[in-house]
Order: sequence, then C-alpha cells, then structure tokens
Amino acid sequence: MSPEFVAISMFACLFAAIFIGHPLAFSLGALALFFGFFGWGGDLNVFLAVFSNKIFGLMSDYVLVAVPLFIFMAQLMNASGIAESLFTSMYVILGPIRGGLGLAVIVVSTVFAASAGVVGATEVAIGLLAAPALLKRGYNIPLTAGAICAGGTLGIIIPPSIMLVFYGSLANLSVGQLYAAAFLPGFLLAALYMVYIAILCGFKPEYGPPMPREERTHTAVEKIRMVSISLVPPVFLVMVVLGSIVTGLATPTEAAGIGCAGAAFLAIIYRKMTWKTVRDASTDTLMTTAMIMALAIGGNAFQSVFMGLRGGEAISNFLLSLAVGPTVILFIMMAVVFVLGMFIDWIGILLIVLPIFMPIASELDFNLVWFATLICVNLQMAFLTPPFGYSLFYLKGIAPKEMTMNHIYKGVAPFIALQWLGLIICIVFPDFVLWLPRMLFGAAVG
Repeated sequence: MSPEFVAISMFACLFAAIFIGHPLAFSLGALALFFGFFGWGGDLNVFLAVFSNKIFGLMSDYVLVAVPLFIFMAQLMNASGIAESLFTSMYVILGPIRGGLGLAVIVVSTVFAASAGVVGATEVAIGLLAAPALLKRGYNIPLTAGAICAGGTLGIIIPPSIMLVFYGSLANLSVGQLYAAAFLPGFLLAALYMVYIAILCGFKPEYGPPMPREERTHTAVEKIRMVSISLVPPVFLVMVVLGSIVTGLATPTEAAGIGCAGAAFLAIIYRKMTWKTVRDASTDTLMTTAMIMALAIGGNAFQSVFMGLRGGEAISNFLLSLAVGPTVILFIMMAVVFVLGMFIDWIGILLIVLPIFMPIASELDFNLVWFATLICVNLQMAFLTPPFGYSLFYLKGIAPKEMTMNHIYKGVAPFIALQWLGLIICIVFPDFVLWLPRMLFGAAVG
C-alpha cells in the first residue's frame, strides 16, 4: 500500500466507524489490526511485535502515574463542597452588577479548574450549582449554557491539567514547562469570557439582571470572611502543587500525590470526608483512568501502524511541499485539530496528530513548548464543538428541563469564537506563552 493510500483510507475508515457509533478506543485498535495485518504482508507477528513494544513503553511511563492521582484529587475536591461555597461567596460579591452571576460562574470555574484539572468534574459541579441559580434569576438561557460549558473546559488547559501530563509523556517534553506555558493562556481565556459576559450584559441588561436590592444584606466583613474560607484553601493547594513541579522540588507524579493529600485534608476540614466520598472518588477515578488507558492503547496501535506504513510521512511531505509560509502551515494544522475535535476525543487526537505534527513543527523550527500550548488551547474547543462536544452532553445531562440542546448549541458559539481569538493571540505573540517558562526554566525552553 502506498503511504498516500494509507493516510486517506485509515482516516476515512476511522471517521466511518465513529459515525456508525463504535467506541473510539476499539475503532482505533481494530483499524490498526486490519491495516497492520494487510499492510505488512499478512504477517501478524510484525504487528504484534510493534504493538507490544509500544504498549510496554506506555505502561512503564512513570509520568502517567500522575493521571489517576490528579483525577482522584479532582474527585475529592468536588466532594469537599469547595465549588458550592465558592459560588455562594462569588454570588454575594458579584451579584449586584449586571451579569454578575455569569462572571461568578467563570471565576468559580477558573479556581476549580486550577484545583481539579478535569473538565467533567468541573462542569458537573458548576452546572449543578449555577444553572438553576442563573435561570431562577432570569438570566438568558443560551448565555447561561455557554458560560457553564466554556468555564468547564478551562480545566483542560489551566494547570494541573491531565492533558498536559499526557502530552508531555507522548512528546517527551517537560510537564513543568508545559504547565508554566499554559498558565497565562488559560487565564487569558477566562478573562476573555468575563469581558464578553460583562459587555453583553452591559448592552442587554435583561440577559443578566443584577441581584435584587433586598438580597444585598452582607457586610464587607462577612464578604471577606466568605472569600477567605472558600478561596484561600484551594488556591493555596494549587500553588503548592504547581510550585513543587515548576521549582523542581517534585515530579508531576509526586506533586499529584501531594495534591491528593491536600484535597483529602480540605475534605476533612469542610467535614465532607466520609467512606462514601472515598469510595465514590475511587470508583470514578478507576473508570476515568480505564477509559483514558483504553484510548491510549487503541491510539498507540493506530499510531504505530499509521507511522509504520509511512502515512505520517505522506502527510508531512504534503504539508512541507506547499508553496506557503510556516504560519499558513501552522494554521492548517490548527484547522485539522479543530475539525478532528468535532468528532474525536482529545486523547485520540493527541495520539493521532502528534507523531505527524511534531516532526513538521521541528522542521519549521517552531518552539515545541509553544506549539504544544497551541495544540492544547485548540483542544479546548473539542469539548464545545458539535456534534460530539463532551461539555455539551455533560451540561445537558444535569441541566434544568427548560434548557434545551438548541440553547446549549447557541450559547457555546460565541465562546468558541473567543477560544479562537485566544488561540490567535497565542500564535501572534509567542512570548505571551513562553515568558513564564523562560523566566522559570531559562532561555532554552522547548
């Protein structure tokens, strides 16, 4: 089989399998077996040898131990009630202004994203609290849906993010450098969301009416106390976890263990630590980790066959042969990731595109940490883009009955545009991404 035929047919079959409804992990593995068997002359031993070596390398990667630990930390943070207390305090502080509850959603999502690092945990926790509260006070339904979905996706880019751990393992890049590079872009997106909500509600007050005067009964001292109790502990935990990684005092795996201990301590302090809490957190962690590793195994098999049959080489040669500049090629790669995000989970996308795009990025002399950050910012959109955006279905599963899927689709559209704006800012101003990692790790970052 020619490399061009491999590249086209493997992706065509993958999209066909996804549209039929087959699970992504099994689709990747089955296609790898089929194309590997026939592509290597019907010799199954060749495929099994390559596959077993790749799986052994995946399973022996010490960095990936951090993934279940960060997931467990997220589950404990969710159970501790931090999101609930933080939303209550932000509601009291920001409620009196137009769109204040929408702004509170983004603030709480940002803090919880930095504490948890998992989209599902963040969005479900915030959605259960915010959706009924905003709709009860007359907030625009699409705006409510969009703010919750967009805020929830911040967990995948703001450290400690399991996607950055996974990326670092696949691309052999420093997780500490990736965390430092993703820090400012993550908060940039949060700021863009807040500016949009504030401007929209400023021009259309009916979209986000302020808190009624009769509810504004809290004194300044009470507000300070509420924020201190709800905000300081999770922020301190995040600083300890991230600080231990970027300063080199702990590996990502060790820092994740520290985060689990800190999250358990907070659950005890908030009097939420029960046997049921530990059992449920452990069960959810097991299921999520198993899903991630199943995708990783299937993706590794697909990747091994695709690269072994020179499909990646065909795509690389095609892109590098285009009579355009590096920036155009970069936008083509970003567009490919965006389109894939409409249909495939972020893990599958990383496993598919990294072996193809990383050599191209190196050939074009892109800084690899900067390039990694662009990919990860882009992958946030995969959670929001129809038809298979996970965040859309997370919210629909917990939303009040008056919030329809049409409301959710309409609500996320402007936030997808804001994510593209954030991505373009990171492309046009590379120093915005690289300033912090270079300050912490020196000029040789990436």
